[in-house]
Amino acid sequence: IMTKNFRIEKDSMGTIEVPMEALWGAQTQRSIINFSIGEELIPIELIYSLTLIKKAASIANFNLGLIDKRKKDLIVEACTEILDGLHDSQFPLKVWQTGSGTQTNMNVNEVISNIAALKTNSELGSHQPIHPNDDVNKSQSTNDTFPAAIQISVVNEIIKNLVPTIRELTKILDKKSEEWKDLIKIGRTHFQDAVPLTFGQEISGWSEQLKDAENAIIMSLNELYFLPLGGTAVGTGINCPKGFCEESIKSISDDTNLMFYKSKNNFSIMASHDRLAQVMSQIKILAGALFKISNDIKILSSGPRSGIYELIIPQNEPGSSIMPGKVNPTQCEALSMVCTQIMGFEYAVSMANSSGTLQMNEYKPLIGFNILTSLKLLKNVIENFRIKLVDGMEPNQKKMKLNLENSLMLVTAIVPKVGYEKAAEIANLAFKESLNLKEATLKLGYLNEDEFDEAMNINSMI
Repeated sequence: IMTKNFRIEKDSMGTIEVPMEALWGAQTQRSIINFSIGEELIPIELIYSLTLIKKAASIANFNLGLIDKRKKDLIVEACTEILDGLHDSQFPLKVWQTGSGTQTNMNVNEVISNIAALKTNSELGSHQPIHPNDDVNKSQSTNDTFPAAIQISVVNEIIKNLVPTIRELTKILDKKSEEWKDLIKIGRTHFQDAVPLTFGQEISGWSEQLKDAENAIIMSLNELYFLPLGGTAVGTGINCPKGFCEESIKSISDDTNLMFYKSKNNFSIMASHDRLAQVMSQIKILAGALFKISNDIKILSSGPRSGIYELIIPQNEPGSSIMPGKVNPTQCEALSMVCTQIMGFEYAVSMANSSGTLQMNEYKPLIGFNILTSLKLLKNVIENFRIKLVDGMEPNQKKMKLNLENSLMLVTAIVPKVGYEKAAEIANLAFKESLNLKEATLKLGYLNEDEFDEAMNINSMI
């Protein structure tokens, strides 16, 4: 039965109008109506992971004699088209839906069913020759497929996208650290002058921070490789045949080139998402490291006339609509905003994870959205930061030399010869009377010129 632009579909709740050309069905349409909240869609990476599970499930169900070859082949073909990006527009559901993700699971089931209908010249919505529940969702529940899909998506995005992006940034930082290993500059603590270091040493700290954060993220993934497939509704495995989990996970591992395993305890992974929250916390630490590096670059490049200006950054665009010639550290600002957003996302994931009840955490879409969105934002902003800023930044050696020579904290080098209190007296006199350290030391008579010059060897300070 059809109206002008709609077809009539039926589910367990009754009938509903579905757009004529849509590949989704009744349950998806109800979700569109009932959850018209915000603009945030379920990430397509999560859709693809659910599709991988459906493909793997059809193969497992066929191998176990639960569906015939024709149904298996149709489901696999439909899944392949989705994974090739041919049907992205058919997944319109918002993040703000049921906390289990049931509507999105059914969205995928319905689209696969209707792709199979098109391939066999059957009517859309007829559930022929593939039924969305009885065939596509066979041996599964949203409660085990949705968290498994989040885990697959997160592992995939981190290993294949985020980690290579971090490594490209640390590679250029290491290159600049080596190039600038002999550029001695003044160090700073508490925003005040401190003892010297080389610019290469300073940048090596940034690189190591990022490497440590990357390693921590990779280590936190270990538990995500264990999937709760086969747990079905509450972890007991009801309506799931023996061997289904192993068969499905083998197919998923083959398709992703990542080694997944059967969960050690489905009740734990389905009722809580501690492991995902742990990964998100490590993503937040990466964001914190990037935020710190961004702030350092803003400080070191401040000026050009009235700031530190030891670092010259690329000039990408005008910085002001009123002040001609002004250039701002805009890449640092974009990075800082992304990092701030991710810190907020992490807090939401932490709250969501702790708020699950009994046999299921009901915040799955939020958890998946926040982690996957964080990963995508980080990949994009790190690439931009590297290409638009880090690749082109250069040291201002003239300003470094001037700041170094003007610093009173070089007095630290003569503490072994005169003691802390006399060294402090030298520094205070130099500051009050606008003398350099040598002049102040000689005026007080604590060292002669040769003794001072021997102690004040900047190269030995680093």
